[in-house]
Amino acid sequence: MARISVQYRCTECGYKSVKALGRCPNCGAWDSFKEEAPAVSSVRTASGGLRTAVRVQPNLEAITKLAQVPAGGEVRFSSGINELDRVLGGGFVPGEVLLLGGEPGVGKSTILLQVAHQMLQQGKRVVYLAGEESPGQIRLRAERLGVSGQLELLRETQLEAMLATLEASPPDFLVVDSVQTLQTVSPAGSLVAVRDSTSALTRFSKNHQVTTVLVGHVTKEGIVAGPKVIEHVVDCTLYLETAGNFRVLRSAKNRFGPVGEIGVFIMLNEGMEEVANPSAAFLAERPVGAPGSVVALTLSGERALALEVQALAAKTPFPAPRRVSQGLDSRRVDVVLAVLERRLGLQLGNLDVYVNLAGGLRVFDPGLDLAIGLAVYSAVMGKPIPDTVAAVGEVGLAGELRSVEGLERRLREGKRAGFSRLVHPPEFRSLEKALEKLL
Repeated sequence: MARISVQYRCTECGYKSVKALGRCPNCGAWDSFKEEAPAVSSVRTASGGLRTAVRVQPNLEAITKLAQVPAGGEVRFSSGINELDRVLGGGFVPGEVLLLGGEPGVGKSTILLQVAHQMLQQGKRVVYLAGEESPGQIRLRAERLGVSGQLELLRETQLEAMLATLEASPPDFLVVDSVQTLQTVSPAGSLVAVRDSTSALTRFSKNHQVTTVLVGHVTKEGIVAGPKVIEHVVDCTLYLETAGNFRVLRSAKNRFGPVGEIGVFIMLNEGMEEVANPSAAFLAERPVGAPGSVVALTLSGERALALEVQALAAKTPFPAPRRVSQGLDSRRVDVVLAVLERRLGLQLGNLDVYVNLAGGLRVFDPGLDLAIGLAVYSAVMGKPIPDTVAAVGEVGLAGELRSVEGLERRLREGKRAGFSRLVHPPEFRSLEKALEKLL
């Protein structure tokens, strides 16, 4: 006959055991094991082997030929915010599940309330699950942002009860702020609760075509807290970051659009305001005629930007000179410094070198190599690069300049930003030739 198996599961990490343990051997939590419902696992045959107790019938209807899948792309609807639509790839998709992460106070709840208002203006029913703030706090912010009073607030954080409420009357748009406040058989905020809640909400959204945005806490490393599986389950992962006076919305995963696309906002008392021309905003405080300052043409997703690369060189008091980079890939900076020293004979052995991408953005783009090389050479030699120059290109180990992705888009952005001299491959074949032309 069938053998009944009793299992115990850790409420913190999901580790399973045949008996309750005082301490979980996987995550180290104490008194975290809870008994699970008994399940029929297997039966022993006459020969002593085991076989599955329940026979599962095959479902041949689950197999579909690709040619039988209906043609046509997904139907999108606008968020009402152009910068957000750009990051999403054109707008929201019915049934899409999005995960929004960011540091506390960066503006996640603010931008989602603005999106909720735009959805209400389009005649959609919006439910906002407020797990971290009271209805009074949300109303104060909503009144400041001008959000419609038709927004529906849900205070239930028990997952099963919340899903039962939503199943009775599914909304068009759902905001869960935050997924770490939802409770299952495990306490709120635990890895198991976050994982199970995300999976259950994803199933609900797909079954009822509800567009759902989950707010997630981030760790000190800046990634969404909880098991990595929640990022695999959702359709789109967005991060809201601080960049100086601006807020940058960046897509890290997007099944319905480009990855790496960014939207730029500025936080005002009235909420998040879009920055239509980020290049002009980031270059607004650029010093004129200063050595070590070069404009670089970079690409983030499908968007080209003109950003300022700054470099400073100072005599070091230490045996080993310092190499400090902010907003850039430190390994790419080291490569460019090695090329300057080896191929161009620039003496950097007794100098501390600081390289910064002004404005607070973080961009890891090989196309910034040329601007880094020009900025460092300008800082060491004390000769400014002309203010009408913008540069783009990857620097090879032999000192050659290599083409980069989206060169035409970058050059168009440079001309639109008002730069008359664009230094780029293949017009210049080497870093040395570019420096001879400019200095």
